Amino acid sequence: MSDERSPTPPSERIVGLDALRGFALLGILVINVRVFSMPEVVLFNPTAYGDFSGANYWTWLAGHVLVKQKFITLFTLLFGAGVALFTRNRERDGDDAVALHARRSLWLVAFGLAHAYLLWYGDILVAYGVTALFVVFARDWEPRKLAMVGTALLLIPSTLEVLSALAVDPATLAASWQPDQSTLQAEIEAYRSGWLGQMSHRVETSFYRQTSGYIASTSWRTAGLMLYGMALFQTGVITNERSTAFYRRLVAVGGTVGLAAILAGLWYIEASGWAASASLYWTQFNYWGSIPLAGAYLGLVMLWATWRPDGTVTRWLAAVGRTAFSNYILQTVLATSIFYGHGLGLFGRVSRVEAFGIVVAIWVVQVPLSVLWLRYFRYGPLEWLWRALTYRTLPTMRVDAAESS
Repeated sequence: MSDERSPTPPSERIVGLDALRGFALLGILVINVRVFSMPEVVLFNPTAYGDFSGANYWTWLAGHVLVKQKFITLFTLLFGAGVALFTRNRERDGDDAVALHARRSLWLVAFGLAHAYLLWYGDILVAYGVTALFVVFARDWEPRKLAMVGTALLLIPSTLEVLSALAVDPATLAASWQPDQSTLQAEIEAYRSGWLGQMSHRVETSFYRQTSGYIASTSWRTAGLMLYGMALFQTGVITNERSTAFYRRLVAVGGTVGLAAILAGLWYIEASGWAASASLYWTQFNYWGSIPLAGAYLGLVMLWATWRPDGTVTRWLAAVGRTAFSNYILQTVLATSIFYGHGLGLFGRVSRVEAFGIVVAIWVVQVPLSVLWLRYFRYGPLEWLWRALTYRTLPTMRVDAAESS
């Protein structure tokens, strides 16, 4: 069967939206590589493992201030906007938009479960797919209501974390902030072993993230940011429909507010000597600061896409963005092949500087591969499969001569 719903022609695509998605996808790896290459605890307490001085400290610092939570925030905003865009287009075509969206989301959950339990516990697809099943019913809300409810949802995990900081047993907190050497070594040995040996950590961690972790934290932030994304879609912000002056203000205000909050948090944790007692409070600075700074990045990409819509950087980012699903899984395949025992077995053996070098090397593979792929194909391989499962048809994969000219 052929797919009656043809892909959006390149001339009609929102280039800024594709470029922003590609920008977000590439940036996510800067943080994900930390837990691809080192024990999970370093995502929260970077002093718990590995050298934390000199160039390694500055590499961590740049990642924390400029990248951590900012790019996943962008990606989540885009996913929320994508829900609104998908349902709008399906309703325009006379389809049962909610039913198609539900099928699409459930298949994403299935992909995510396979990703989490077979490859890497840090999967985001399950959280996106489950959350999307609920937020779709807010797609017709006014932007102000979306923003207000989104903010309320974002407040829930933040409030819970602060309350837990007041009530948690100091010994329990200290143990999670700085695991003992035997705990760290067990994780290192698991990921330096073969694929089956990795299951001892991956299955337990994936299950926690998709149950208790999702209920306590991930669901609220993901839903809140998706509602923000819908509001940004409705107001034309995320589709590059606002004025240059608007995006310049977004960059200036978002950058100033976001960096101020993040740097204040950095000062707080440094002043405490990285004490466990300060750990649950200092995360709040980045939790909230990441949102306006992500807004600043959104503004920068939209300004760039307006200035250089056919430029090399815009086209490269857009190519990665159009194949973001495939590229997300490709990042996992490449990183686990480098760091895990079924590949090169470098887990726990590389510094932060070296890990960042590997990130750049993966980018060097992904970007030209995405550009080359889209010269010949309409979709990334996983995008094609996801679409086929959603519509129960076989979309045309190859680009015809008219499209490529």
